[in-house]
Amino acid sequence: MKEYSVKVIIAAHKKYQMPHDDMYIPLHVGAEGKLDQDGKKLDLGYVKDNTGDNISKLNPSFCELTGLYWAWKNIDADYIGLAHYRRHFCITKKSKDPFVNILTFEELAPYLGNVKVFTPNKRKYYIETLYSHYAHTHYASQLDETRRIINEKYPEYIESYDRVVKRTYGYMFNMMIMNKELLNDYCSWLFDILFELGKRIDSSELTVFQGRFYGRISEIIFNVWLNHNIESGKLKRDDIKEISCIHMEKINWRKKGLAFMKAKFLKRRYEGSF
Repeated sequence: MKEYSVKVIIAAHKKYQMPHDDMYIPLHVGAEGKLDQDGKKLDLGYVKDNTGDNISKLNPSFCELTGLYWAWKNIDADYIGLAHYRRHFCITKKSKDPFVNILTFEELAPYLGNVKVFTPNKRKYYIETLYSHYAHTHYASQLDETRRIINEKYPEYIESYDRVVKRTYGYMFNMMIMNKELLNDYCSWLFDILFELGKRIDSSELTVFQGRFYGRISEIIFNVWLNHNIESGKLKRDDIKEISCIHMEKINWRKKGLAFMKAKFLKRRYEGSF
């Protein structure tokens, strides 16, 4: 029986508690040009995303995607994935301590080979579609331009795009674990679209928070890529397994819920994370 290798980067921009499982690689995303309080190069003790083939300098707008790019270009493993320092995958809840519940290689191993893509559970918006939620919280023109690029470069994906943005749910956070062949296919497609988007969108007038739209666009079009590959027969639904996404810190659901409602009904865009 084949033994599969798995490496999952944990995107982080500060020192944080990390799992000890050898499957994980804590990765300092946005390491390029970062200095500590003494003016020296910031060293978190993690691998840096400005090593090897990288786009670390794009981190202010690409967020964790500079980590995904680094993993794609620099890691050799059968399966490669991305989690966040504050968000992790979980198959089994073993404790009230969320760090004890983080997915381990031992828990993942029985699925390897049969499952090709692991995703977080779907995030449900109920009263919003993916498109309307993006339009209310960010700028719809960014999604519209993304659609134009997909239609020009990858027209076979356009039906999936139109179908996905009308859904009230999706796989979010840019979290996934997938086999190397599929990751290569996905990242080649994704970054080709995003780099083209960068040529067409003027972000000079956007706030720092709103300027991070590449990471948000990718959350939505990850669903487009999956949907197309299922409908084209490249992937079967059984090739994909949803895993719970757990948070390492408590979420202020009241604040988050109020912002969600204000965005929908009062047209108040988000100007910060929750």
